[in-house]
Amino acid sequence: MSLLTVGSVAFDAIETPFGKTDKIVGGAGTYISLASSFFVGQQNIISVVGSDFPSEVLDEMNSRGIDTDGLQIKEGEKTFFWSGKYHNDMNSRDTLTTELNVLEHFDPIVPASYQDSSYVMLGNLSPLVQSKVVERMENRPKLIAMDTMNFWMDIAMDDLKKTISMVDVLILNDEEARQLTDEYALVTAAKKILKMGPSHVIVKKGEHGALLFSVDQMFFAPALPLAEVFDPTGAGDTFAGGFMGYIASTEDRSFENLKRAVIYGSAMASFCVEKFGTQRLLEVTQEDIINRVKEFSDLSSFDLNK
Repeated sequence: MSLLTVGSVAFDAIETPFGKTDKIVGGAGTYISLASSFFVGQQNIISVVGSDFPSEVLDEMNSRGIDTDGLQIKEGEKTFFWSGKYHNDMNSRDTLTTELNVLEHFDPIVPASYQDSSYVMLGNLSPLVQSKVVERMENRPKLIAMDTMNFWMDIAMDDLKKTISMVDVLILNDEEARQLTDEYALVTAAKKILKMGPSHVIVKKGEHGALLFSVDQMFFAPALPLAEVFDPTGAGDTFAGGFMGYIASTEDRSFENLKRAVIYGSAMASFCVEKFGTQRLLEVTQEDIINRVKEFSDLSSFDLNK
């Protein structure tokens, strides 16, 4: 069992109603791999950073079983940087700065040691980069999941649909599902996406939970009500990391196990938002995860016979 994550390792600067950060570590690949590290003892990551990226962060990733041989370091170049400001409802934000830097011409390389990866999580990146990784795998992984966003629907819809046809699970939010399919009803939108190639679709609804669809089954997972949400950045990536980490650790791709994986992904995402950036993920313990998953179970369980 092995998990390969593809995604940005980056810098973020974030402002929310609860505070403001200077440049901190972020990126889809970072959040995904940190979240999945609680479930998978050894995993791989494909990404790119500049020589300005702190080596101690890579050391921390290595200490958590994340192999960084596939993470390119471009000497004399700068790491991808994004800054944004969240509105009071924490569901919407304004992008203030986007500097692609090393991501602008990123050509993903799949090391020979990564070729036996059984599970692949394609974090939010250009669909061309995502498809290149799949095409460069010598053997078809057991499960490939993919995250995307409306930006790629705006500028690269054809490439995006091609990549969607190559994966088993598509993860996106409700707004993105509607834009991709031109359907408002999420059940109808999911049915259209399933016809594009994936066997499963996960539609994230932020503070309102997540929906899991297959051709003939559907599951809804609630979001855990939290007293405080400091920073939603990376929550969706953390969800994906928890989801795929759990699937890879159990080696069970049944719908029933995917339902459990959605709960574990939701639990990991609920930790992520409690502090800025990756800080909370670096503090979480296995006991914390067990207790948080139990909270999700207690939140949604009831007995019809009483």
